[in-house]
Amino acid sequence: MATNPNMVAIQTVTVPSGGAASIEFTSIPATFTDLILVWSVRAGADWGMTFQFNNSTSNRSMRLLYGTGAAAGSVTNTNFLIYGGQNNSSATANTFNNAAMYVPNYAGSNNKSFSVDAVGENNATTAYSGIHAGLWSDTSAITSIKLVAEAANFDQHSSATLYGVTSAAVGAKATGGIISEDNDYWYHTFTASGTFTPTQNLTADYLVVAGGGGGGGGRNLTGTRSGGGGGAGGLRCTVTATGGGGSLESALSLTAQAYTVTVGAGGAGGGVTVSGTNGSNSVFSTITSTGGGGGGAAGGAGGLTGGSGGGGGTDSNGASGTANQGYAGGNGPAGSNAGGGGGGASANGANGVDSGPGGNGGNGVATSISGSSVTYAGGGGGGDNTIAGTGGTGGGGNGNTQNQNGFPGTANTGGGGGGAGERDTADTSGGTGGSGIVIVRYAK
Repeated sequence: MATNPNMVAIQTVTVPSGGAASIEFTSIPATFTDLILVWSVRAGADWGMTFQFNNSTSNRSMRLLYGTGAAAGSVTNTNFLIYGGQNNSSATANTFNNAAMYVPNYAGSNNKSFSVDAVGENNATTAYSGIHAGLWSDTSAITSIKLVAEAANFDQHSSATLYGVTSAAVGAKATGGIISEDNDYWYHTFTASGTFTPTQNLTADYLVVAGGGGGGGGRNLTGTRSGGGGGAGGLRCTVTATGGGGSLESALSLTAQAYTVTVGAGGAGGGVTVSGTNGSNSVFSTITSTGGGGGGAAGGAGGLTGGSGGGGGTDSNGASGTANQGYAGGNGPAGSNAGGGGGGASANGANGVDSGPGGNGGNGVATSISGSSVTYAGGGGGGDNTIAGTGGTGGGGNGNTQNQNGFPGTANTGGGGGGAGERDTADTSGGTGGSGIVIVRYAK
């Protein structure tokens, strides 16, 4: 039997005009722990009714205690006859008999036990009521249950509902985003802007990652040459770790109202001698994460400040990140070919090295807010003419080499775009920053 059980309605069957000889539930899923079947029926000229598991009439045994209003007794049978299972034609018009069946561990490899409580209520002197306990000596999973009327059809408006019993909470406590669950939490993942609406007051953990900055563009051989990597989008989180080496954020107390969720876009990569643009902010309730800084262009353009700072283009410095969101970008050395790496949520971008390589992007932060550990907000790698910097873990795009564009940051990670390599025979642009993400979780 499930612990702290909850019931999920699987199917309801209502008898139409003209009646029906049976009420049947088929293709019962094996995803619950137990089954509960409740019915309200009237039929024929007999108080009893029978039922079948998987249409089987074999290996059945049942014992019951019953009362008629005038006498009591006990009976055993092998046909699953339920005393008081239905009202019959001698009962007061339009009265229906109510009963409930409980079947634990219905999908297991054990023999199937069950209990039935049938309560007769017909405003007449005699009304069968029975308490039943039985066993179907079969190890098959129960995939169908059929109620069979005795003596005549079930009357119109007779009905039955099958419920699955589970120890998990039934139904999320909010709407919005892509909803998933495990044994402990509900998760709402927003890969695009939307609305999170609790249906009750709740305390929510969150991850809010802004869009990553675009990588810087390159320059031709007559000057300084490669772009810096874009900075990662700012990262704020209440689970495992947060950005910028800060303390974990505090969970939010939310009420039953709509909360706008904004998922920031990644910044555009810069063209020849043009710096990348900053990523856009991501917002959930009162929490705002700052877009990553654009990478600096070759030719002395420094990186831009942001959630994490952009790396400097060749011959310029990286920019700072935002406190408790991300780290600074690396520098592009003077008189060389290399750009600096963009800052990540957990580390600075590396400085570029004269004659290569370009600076690696700073690594991102790993968090288990989604139920498994995932890394977000890596900085973009700096460009170089021969050896480019690699993007930081968490979606940072790699830098690139001569005549090659920087690689984009990974979507929905907030990774920075990679810096472009130097321009020789082809124009080069920095990679686009990766879009951000918002994840909200709360306990069941």
